[in-house]
Amino acid sequence: MRRKEKEITDKDEIEKIIADSTVCHLGLSDNNTPYIVPMSFGYRYSTVFLHCAQMGRKIDIINKNNDVCVEFVPESKIQKGQEACSWTMKYRSVIGFGKAYLIGNSSDKIEALNVIMSQYSDDSFTFTDKSASKTSVIKIILKEITGKKSGF
Repeated sequence: MRRKEKEITDKDEIEKIIADSTVCHLGLSDNNTPYIVPMSFGYRYSTVFLHCAQMGRKIDIINKNNDVCVEFVPESKIQKGQEACSWTMKYRSVIGFGKAYLIGNSSDKIEALNVIMSQYSDDSFTFTDKSASKTSVIKIILKEITGKKSGF
């Protein structure tokens, strides 16, 4: 990271940024063409879980190239300055790189769906094998994760 003073190295602070986020931006590469999509997500133990339809561009790309990037930005705010070059952005962010896998086992899908729901609610939810069979669940094992902040 070029601006070391903005780097976040504390794992707890990185995980707090992820916990405070409501959207995960998933970055994929489709034949050397970037593809980014915002998604709801769950996070646990350096693993990101996403759910989506059983067919579609994300699934097609992951089946060809499972190298992915994820980004979390729970908040950002423009900081105005006197001159254009003195404007800046107040933000906290996390970027991770890893491998994406499709979960096939129904019980593993249900566990992942519960992780996703726990990102947004403290309530308990019940998923059936039938409901799990109607969705795809993507498991991303992060190999590298970095955090950055400015203005905090």
